[in-house]
Amino acid sequence: MKAVYYDGAGGPEVLRLRDVPAPVPAPGEVLIDVVAAGLNRADVQQRRGAYPPPPGASEVPGLGVSGRIAALGPGVAGFRPGDEVCALLAGGGYAEQVAVPAGQVLPVPEGVDLATAAALPEVAATVFSNLFMAAGVQAGESVLIHGAAGGIGTMAVQLVRAFGAVPMVTAGSRAKLEAGRGLGAAVLFNYREEDFVARVRDASEGRGVDVILDVVGAKYLMRNIEALAAAGRLVVIGLQGGARAELDLGLLMGKRAAIIATTLRARPAEEKAAIMRAVAEHVWPLVASGEVAARVDRVFPLAEAAAAHEYFDSGDHVGKVLLAVAPA
Repeated sequence: MKAVYYDGAGGPEVLRLRDVPAPVPAPGEVLIDVVAAGLNRADVQQRRGAYPPPPGASEVPGLGVSGRIAALGPGVAGFRPGDEVCALLAGGGYAEQVAVPAGQVLPVPEGVDLATAAALPEVAATVFSNLFMAAGVQAGESVLIHGAAGGIGTMAVQLVRAFGAVPMVTAGSRAKLEAGRGLGAAVLFNYREEDFVARVRDASEGRGVDVILDVVGAKYLMRNIEALAAAGRLVVIGLQGGARAELDLGLLMGKRAAIIATTLRARPAEEKAAIMRAVAEHVWPLVASGEVAARVDRVFPLAEAAAAHEYFDSGDHVGKVLLAVAPA
C-alpha cells in the first residue's frame, strides 16, 4: 500500500509517499480501507520532531480516518467487512489502509458522507473528553475557546452551544471570528487587537469564565488563570505557545481553580474506547440531527500531503483539512 512518512524533521518538504507492506489486524483490531484522513496539529508537531508517536504506534502520521472495514482481527464482533466507519488513531492515518483497535471505531453518523466523516473522530473525542468528561462543563456555564477557527475550535463551539453552555472565542482575524459567530459563539475576541482577559471581565461583569480550552500553553498560562471565575477550570491541550511558564499558585488557590492538562494520543486503548463510547452516545445524535457538523475547509489528494501541510501551516484554514485517499 501507499503511505506518507516524514523523511526527517522539518517543514512540509520532508513528507514522502512510499510503498510499504499493508498492516495485518491483530486480535481486537479492524483493518480499514481508508477513504480520507484528517490533518491535526499533532501531525505538524511530529513533522517538526517535537511530538514523536507513542511507543508501539505507527510512524505514519494521521490521528483520524474514515473508510470501509476490509477485515476483522480475531475476537472482533459488531462489525462486518464493508461497514462504513470512522476511527480515532494513535498514528497511521495517512495511508491506504490502517489497523486500529475496534473500540476506537464508530459507524459514520447518519447523514454524513464517508469522506467528510474523517473530520469527526479526533476532534469529537478531544473536545468531548476534555470539556465534558474532564472539565464537567454544565449548561449555563461560560467556556472560552482559544483558536476557535481550527478543527478543535469549530467542534468545541458547536458542542458547548449544543449542551446549553455559552461559547466565547478568540481568533486572529475578522473572518475567523465571523466563522465562530456562525457556529454559535456568543462573545468574540480578536487576540491580535484586544486583551482577552479584560474583554472576558467586561463580558462577564467581572466574574470571569468557568472553563477555558487552551491550545497555546505557556504563553497564555497566567492570563488564562486571570480570566477564570471562582472554581474555574483551565484545560490545556496544546503547547503552541511553549511548554514552560511560571505559575502564581496564590492566584490559582484564591480562585479555587483547577488546571487540567491532557493528551489523547498516548492514552491506553481502554480509555480511548470509553471516550469513543461517550462520543457515540452524546455527540453522534447531534451530528445526525444536523445540530453539530464537521467543518471541512479543503481536501488534498494523499499524494499532495506536503501541499496540505503547507496550507495547514499558513493558518488560513477554518475547520479541518483532509487528505483524500480513495474514492468515497
